[in-house]
Amino acid sequence: MQKVLAVAGAVTALAAAAAVVWKVLRWGRRISDGAKCQLRSEMLRIYYHHRETATIRQYEYENFVYCYEAYTALGGNSFIGKIYGEIKQWEVIS
Repeated sequence: MQKVLAVAGAVTALAAAAAVVWKVLRWGRRISDGAKCQLRSEMLRIYYHHRETATIRQYEYENFVYCYEAYTALGGNSFIGKIYGEIKQWEVIS
């Protein structure tokens, strides 16, 4: 009987731990998705602000590159990759 209770207690503890891990993973995924959304928004803002002139200030270009690297590390899509390819062709001014 004691072995059955010990096994039941262990199963209950494992289930509780799994539930906590699952909640943490879901929470982390939501934070990751939110960060991706903010990065994408900032990169699109920079792109559409300078698209007409095809020129970009040095600090904005560097900011775009930092955002792009973070975005791709979080699993961003190829749409922003195409925009990045276009921005790399622009004139960078100081």
